[in-house]
Amino acid sequence: MAVGRVAGAYADPDLDAFDLGFLEDGVQVRRSLAACWGVRFEQVAPVRPFRWPKGGKSFAGWYFCATTGEHIGYESWLERDRLILLDADPQVTGIASQPFWLHWHDGQRRRRHAPDYFVRLADGRGRVVDVRAADRLDEAAAQAFAATERACGAVGWEFVQAGVVDPVLMANMRWLSRYRRRRCLRPDVADRLLEVFREPRPLRPGAMEAGDPLLVLPVLFHLLWSGVLATDTDGRLLGSDSVVSLVKGQGWVS
Repeated sequence: MAVGRVAGAYADPDLDAFDLGFLEDGVQVRRSLAACWGVRFEQVAPVRPFRWPKGGKSFAGWYFCATTGEHIGYESWLERDRLILLDADPQVTGIASQPFWLHWHDGQRRRRHAPDYFVRLADGRGRVVDVRAADRLDEAAAQAFAATERACGAVGWEFVQAGVVDPVLMANMRWLSRYRRRRCLRPDVADRLLEVFREPRPLRPGAMEAGDPLLVLPVLFHLLWSGVLATDTDGRLLGSDSVVSLVKGQGWVS
């Protein structure tokens, strides 16, 4: 038996059940899912424009992603919040929004769905993310997400259906995201902060020990965003008495 026939005999049948439509060199192409597993979807342009409907309840926009150094589109505050969390995740190396159209037939009619994000992880794995609040998950969206999960499973990607984030965590991450850009990092101040917080201590006193808080705090928040320093972002709002400590094995990168 030929090698191709052997491979086909053991292939996931879902590989033939889905097509992907995406932009390649500015031109929309459509290929079978089986032919797309190696495409760098974290680098593709969105397959459809973002909508800013007048009087709408959603708020679209562009988020500057520190991970990629580029702006990434979103269509709601919920999608923006998910982008912030992805940007802060050290395992994430690439992100693209609306990366492709997933085409399939549900047995009655042809369907298509554009997932919110494609994410590339540091170990090379792919992850597809759809963002929807639980109270807005209607039958059509649930079917689209189920089909997307099937397609991801066939090609070896992870699928994540993300909802509303814990409000305390999200408030802290929104604050820290203001300091995500590299311009907030001053090497001399960062070195002092790493020495000060080698042993856990409250945020404000530690910042004052490192120097003028007006100069030190932006660097401190950048190091917290980057994961070089750590504090409790889940249990309480970030404050002057939040305990900050150095993460073992971490250091800022010039």
